[in-house]
This record gives sequence, C-alpha cells and structure tokens, in this order.
Amino acid sequence: MNKQNLTYIAIFFVLLIAVLIFASQLQGRPSGPESPAGFETVTVEEAKKMIEKEEVFVLDVRTPDEFNESHIKGATLIPVTNSGGSNLSPDQLLGARINEVPKNQKILVYCRTGYRSTSASQMLVAAGYSDVYNMQGGITAWTGAGYPVVS
Repeated sequence: MNKQNLTYIAIFFVLLIAVLIFASQLQGRPSGPESPAGFETVTVEEAKKMIEKEEVFVLDVRTPDEFNESHIKGATLIPVTNSGGSNLSPDQLLGARINEVPKNQKILVYCRTGYRSTSASQMLVAAGYSDVYNMQGGITAWTGAGYPVVS
C-alpha cells in the first residue's frame, strides 16, 4: 500500500471510533425533555431546585423503615414494592394507593438508588400522570451531595 491509502485508512478508523464513542454516549439518554417511558430523569441538583422553587409533590417509594431512617423534608411515603424485608400488604403499595398522588402537580419520585423510583415513575405514567420526574441516584445521591434529610 502506498502512503496515501494508509492515510485514508487511518482517517476512516479515527472517524469510526469517534462515531462509536458518540453513539455509546447517547445510548440510554432521552431524545427530548422526557424519556421514552414518559417521565424525565433529573439529577439531585435539579430535584433540589424543583423542591425549593416549584410546587412539587415529593414521593418516596421506599419502605417505611427506610423512610423513618431518613427522608427528604415534605416527602410522602407510598412504597412501590416490598423490599428489604418489608412485608406490606398489596393495598399499602403504590399500585393500590396511586389515587393519593395528585394529578395537578409535578411529581418528584425517589427511592434509595433510583431503581424502584424508575418503576414507580413508569407506573405513574401508565396511570395517566404527565409531569413525573425520577430523581437519579435516589436519596443516596441526595445525601452524597450534602443535601439535608429528616431523620
């Protein structure tokens, strides 16, 4: 091969690597303000601003023991599942109590790390809620950022 062909091949591979890196960074990100599931994932910084500046219903979907240990001030507890040894009856979980969540407000959902709140956010969207925000990283990220909790 001559020098010019090697240059073209090198440029091709550099462009290919750049495209692959760009594509991997976009994977899993929403294409607009809402995710494909119909809710928006927000950082703890964004969540804190929502709580401070807007009227938002803060929904904690962890277990009662986790909630009693610490929670965000003003949060309402409605567990989404039985986890961590909790044995709540089905009528005490979000699926049965979803009508307790106001439809005329923004809903900020959080759990310990973000897994259960994602499920809860999907449930809310499926039930017709439109302004649903899932706090990425849960209360673990919240306290990690130094934000206050009620103990």
